[in-house]
Amino acid sequence: MQQVQTKKQGKRLKNSRYISGFDGIRALAVVGVIIYHLLPYKLQGGYLGVPTFFVVSGYLITDLLLQEWEQNGRIDFWGFYARRLKRLYPALVFMLVGTGTYITLFQRSLLTNLRSIITTNLLYVYNWWEVGHGQSYFDRFNGESPFTHLWSLSIEGQYYLIWPLILTAMVLIIRKRRTIANILLVLAIGSGILMGFLYTGPDTLNRVYYGTDTRMFSIVFGALLAVIWPSTHLKKNITTRSRWALNIVGLVSLAIIAYLYFELSGQNTFTYRGGMFIMAIASTTLIAACAHPGADVNGWLTNPVFRWMGTRSYGIYLYQFPVMIFYEIKVQNIADHPLMNATIEIALIMIISELSYRYIEAPLRHYKYKNLGRSIYEFFQPNSDYGWKRLWLIPAMLLIGISVYGSAISPTKDAKNVLEENISKNEKTANANNKAALAKQKKASKLTANQKRMKKLLKKKLTVKQYKIAKHYGLNKRQYLTVYQQPLTAIGDSILADNSHDLQNVFQNAYVSAAVGRQIWQAGQVLTQMKKKNELAPNILINLGTNSPMTSAQINSVIKSIGPKHQIFWVTTHVPTRNWETEVNHTIRAAAKRHKNMHLIDWHGYSLNRRDWFWNDNVHPNPKGNIYYTHLIATSISDFYSKK
Repeated sequence: MQQVQTKKQGKRLKNSRYISGFDGIRALAVVGVIIYHLLPYKLQGGYLGVPTFFVVSGYLITDLLLQEWEQNGRIDFWGFYARRLKRLYPALVFMLVGTGTYITLFQRSLLTNLRSIITTNLLYVYNWWEVGHGQSYFDRFNGESPFTHLWSLSIEGQYYLIWPLILTAMVLIIRKRRTIANILLVLAIGSGILMGFLYTGPDTLNRVYYGTDTRMFSIVFGALLAVIWPSTHLKKNITTRSRWALNIVGLVSLAIIAYLYFELSGQNTFTYRGGMFIMAIASTTLIAACAHPGADVNGWLTNPVFRWMGTRSYGIYLYQFPVMIFYEIKVQNIADHPLMNATIEIALIMIISELSYRYIEAPLRHYKYKNLGRSIYEFFQPNSDYGWKRLWLIPAMLLIGISVYGSAISPTKDAKNVLEENISKNEKTANANNKAALAKQKKASKLTANQKRMKKLLKKKLTVKQYKIAKHYGLNKRQYLTVYQQPLTAIGDSILADNSHDLQNVFQNAYVSAAVGRQIWQAGQVLTQMKKKNELAPNILINLGTNSPMTSAQINSVIKSIGPKHQIFWVTTHVPTRNWETEVNHTIRAAAKRHKNMHLIDWHGYSLNRRDWFWNDNVHPNPKGNIYYTHLIATSISDFYSKK
């Protein structure tokens, strides 16, 4: 995420080492994070690159502070803070101003809370703001913010502010490194336990994911390693046995990290009850092997590509979300060419990061701010050496002015558009109808679609009201009579919430539980609670997959929570603006083949190339699209029971 300086007052600390392999570790971490954001199906645990960044920071900062203490008998706090600010603030401010300007000019739907977001990021408390106001880090559709990823920078900023003071107190009072290491070990374990204790499900995810106290074990592990494994005390000349022991530790650590990258989903309970803790330990042992000059790990992780990515990892991390989100908002067919679009996004991120490194980060990191007054004076002199460069002041002031204006007018709550108002209205209607639907379902002792019952029903004439409903949704008499009293429990996200009125208009015994932003790992809890209350209908309709990727294991978990005595009808997703559409639908189709009581309703195929069925987001069906969506569900369920 960033490159830690190893200089003190412009001079390198005595015996200080530049460990080039750390650039490789940063590169692997930032690659994991970016691939996860762009292609989450390919690397579902890539977000775990952040704990690796934390461990690197914890190690390097503590190692340098201890070196300074050993060399000078003191730590220059103000010098340390100045170096941190010079390294971090310029690019952060540029990113905040540039993103705020773009939002103000071109993407005002993202203006909400802009003032609070910029302020809390400048104060490095944004992670705590996210706990109370932000969306889930794993909600990839519902109003995704270009600032969400900055939570980790706030945790690092808090660490830089507090840790030198704590470390100094420890060195003065405790003195013994072994005792300090034991205290840090207890703190790390306590933080990991707190994460597991506070995580009780999706509702507490933000608290444990963004909280400083629940995430600090990674940084503390890095600090602990610096105390017991100082880079300047490690000897290059070691036995062959020791060298290969370190190499094996490095290789095993890399293998564990790679495995977790591919296997550890952010929605897995184990992630917060041991998974991230294991990742932190693996990162710590990898850094230990890389730091030792007698091992080969440092050489393995050193090459020009890793060096370039490692030194620019801070900028790459900073600019990734704005580039991804603004690009994906403008390009509506991401799902058609996910790899091509991901490649374009990566190229844009790398170009912007390189420009930032060359013209913002590197120059301002080495600038002597004590000369700022003189520089400003010379800047405005007629014969100044700055010459044409002074013209850059115009766009700079424009960017700042527009960003400040956007912050000033930013609302604290989203103004609802027509789609959101429609969803809200339909949710209220569905909630009002649900109580009556449950009462009707409990009275029904058998499904209405058995053969004897159907023969009796088909002899009946439709009432005028029933005829109008059937005609409105394109249903014939058999189809309508098959489903209109069919007990149905519908679980879904905003797509289902938007459609709930139409669905209950046809399925008069339908109970609809839908929520904006709902994801698959939240569905199991809802279904389990309903099952305990004996409120699950014989038929279950599920519409999930809009807001994030899903795995086979997650689908299996949902089906298991429902049980084999229910028929499950799963709707494929239409979300062409996200790169996971194809993979989600492939996963749903594969699950339908594995489970006999799971049946596919192919909304994706049915609605393909029907842009006129959707609102401007090309994801949520408009009133016309909702008619076709309801028609497809009704005919699919009707056809299933007609064949029985």
